[in-house]
Amino acid sequence: IEFRDLGLVIIDEEQRFGVAQKEKLKKLSIGADLLTLTATPIPRTLNMAMGGILDMSILDDVPGLRSPVQTYVMEHDDGIIAEAVRREIRRGGQVFYLNNNIEYLYTLRGKLSAEIPEARIAVAHGRMDRDELEDIWAALVRGEIDVLVCTTIIETGVDVPNANTLIIENADRFGLSQLHQIRGRVGRSSRRAYAYFTYPKMKQLSEVADKRLRAMKEYAAFGAGFKIALRDLEIRGAGNLLGSQQHGHMEAVGYDMYMKLLEEAVLEEKGETPAAPKECSVNLRVDAFLPKNYIKDSTQRMEMYRKIAKIRCEDDFSDMIDELCDRFGELPSPALNLCRIALVRGQGLEAGFTKIEERDREVVFATESPDLSAVRAAEGRKPGTFRVTLGTLAVISMKKQTGGDLCDTISEFLTNYMKDRDS
Repeated sequence: IEFRDLGLVIIDEEQRFGVAQKEKLKKLSIGADLLTLTATPIPRTLNMAMGGILDMSILDDVPGLRSPVQTYVMEHDDGIIAEAVRREIRRGGQVFYLNNNIEYLYTLRGKLSAEIPEARIAVAHGRMDRDELEDIWAALVRGEIDVLVCTTIIETGVDVPNANTLIIENADRFGLSQLHQIRGRVGRSSRRAYAYFTYPKMKQLSEVADKRLRAMKEYAAFGAGFKIALRDLEIRGAGNLLGSQQHGHMEAVGYDMYMKLLEEAVLEEKGETPAAPKECSVNLRVDAFLPKNYIKDSTQRMEMYRKIAKIRCEDDFSDMIDELCDRFGELPSPALNLCRIALVRGQGLEAGFTKIEERDREVVFATESPDLSAVRAAEGRKPGTFRVTLGTLAVISMKKQTGGDLCDTISEFLTNYMKDRDS
């Protein structure tokens, strides 16, 4: 299709499009404005918006007279589910009962009919003849069906205000965006709606599935789509701006480095000069890493490395130690050393040092602007320990003491240095 004078392209339900499809639409719309709409943006798209590549607006006004959907996440229990269906029928409402296995839908209908004989139950799925499906849908809208046993065919474009109970079997197999979209099929009137996300009894959920279901239970209020998308970004990773991956972690360069490079590229495109980042390199002769037998999952290890790198002060250090102990147990020595070095790096950066390095008999601190009064105060506390060499880059040398932990000694000096400098 060729347009004579295309001015605006709108992509609705953006989460249903792949990168290749969206790029083709962008090529059609060169010189035109592009607007994408979605309740739950794909991690890659959300990351681009938060990184400044796309402009983003959030519509979070509460629809009039509506209430948030009451959401339950639970092991499948036939008794609870049957009572939920009966309760909805008693108040004159309708039920969406979703199972994504087409072959099982008719067995499920028979099972429900035996348990709730008073219910009028129909089946709907995408392999049905169009006319048959239209007849079923018309009957549902007229209120002639109490329970619609269906697949994800109802995910978008469905507006049945009288349907206010949703039951999903095997909810652990669905994505966050999909669960949120399906939940939006109920609660479309002033009546309180209920959603039951169930998974098989005694099933051990994967960590990712558990996080998804917890997010659905936690974020049930209006405007939750954005929060759910943020959680999806956290769980699945931001994808790749230079490739077709719409989610995933940039393990090759690390997320922080990836975002830093992205920010610099965006500023350059805007004609702005990126500010030179301040760094403090720390080189101490200790083993500092997260052992594989301590955090076995590589994605979790990467996440912890990223969090540890953000330690800037004693409070951050304490919080990080508490989190590691809570999640993975007592810290091995290399992991503790890694956290201590991160603290030293944060304190060194705050104190204005560019390098902290351990040598045979001393530790050197390099800075462009030393505070000599703070060095004199440190020397007064430990006579004969410090000396200063001035030049283009000033170097403060501290003699290594016998006994005691070197990281703790450095951290103590940096803390006192900042106090003396600021007093």
